Amino acid sequence: MTEPTLHYVACDDAQGGHRMAYWQWGDAHSAHVVICVHGLTRQGRDFDLLAQAIVERAGGDVRVVCPDVVGRGRSDWLRDPSLYQVPVYAADMVALIAQLQREQAIGTLDYLGTSMGGLIGFVLAGHKELPLARPIRRFVANDVGPTIEPVALQRIGAYVGKNGSYESVQAAADAMWALSTTFGPHTPQQWLALSRHMVVPASQRTADGSAKLESTVVGDKEAWLLHYDPAIGVALRAITPEAAAQGGAIMWGLYDAIEARTLLTRGAESDLLSRETALAMTQRGPHATLVEFEGVGHAPTFVDPAQIAAVTNFLFD
Repeated sequence: MTEPTLHYVACDDAQGGHRMAYWQWGDAHSAHVVICVHGLTRQGRDFDLLAQAIVERAGGDVRVVCPDVVGRGRSDWLRDPSLYQVPVYAADMVALIAQLQREQAIGTLDYLGTSMGGLIGFVLAGHKELPLARPIRRFVANDVGPTIEPVALQRIGAYVGKNGSYESVQAAADAMWALSTTFGPHTPQQWLALSRHMVVPASQRTADGSAKLESTVVGDKEAWLLHYDPAIGVALRAITPEAAAQGGAIMWGLYDAIEARTLLTRGAESDLLSRETALAMTQRGPHATLVEFEGVGHAPTFVDPAQIAAVTNFLFD
């Protein structure tokens, strides 16, 4: 299986609802579900190589589900940008899990979340009142903890939503690389593969055809645009130090309540997840097992075979 299938789930919100897209790998009838959720500006196709490795390791008996969080990829954009926040994303994941359960009863539920996806995972794994079909069995938090370093929020907030127009996928990939060197070493081919699903022709920017930029032409060619709502940065830039501290306390409470066996992966040079926070996560809550990747910052992409092996070994050993 070299390509996933695309599906949608209907999700509620205060503005009348939206659709979230998700990519599915493996056996649609498998009772073992692994959900992989991306970071702030990314999308579900980030996990193509990891998903294929998980399917291979499971002998095909697994469903790997990789959503495009609302406002990204093939998912709808929210009418109210202030709703681009973790509680809404977590509610969408609950709706997704309920749909997966209706399609095929879930026997085992595992979860991997990168950065923002990890914060969503803290809610799903730590909030005991959520109506999940199954408790999360194994949880991978990728380069994120309950405490997020302010310098990383400032760095990310400086570029999120400031989307440009590009004359080709390669030009977009080059521009993204300038902002993403912390992801660690990638060959040009690897980075182009990761970038390909991050852009779309301007005429196809959103599912409903709205929210195009004023100019959709670069030279004599149709422009390529980043495939996310520029407004996802609104809520991020509105975070005050007081709100960040309050949010961190809430996340620590959720983390401490996690009962799933937990793996914490970290770029050794990460500016978002400090080593102090990572070590604290090994000493409290689920007492996560920490694996660090040298030469990588925020965040590991699970393209490197060693990074992939860390996850597949954790899920299946």
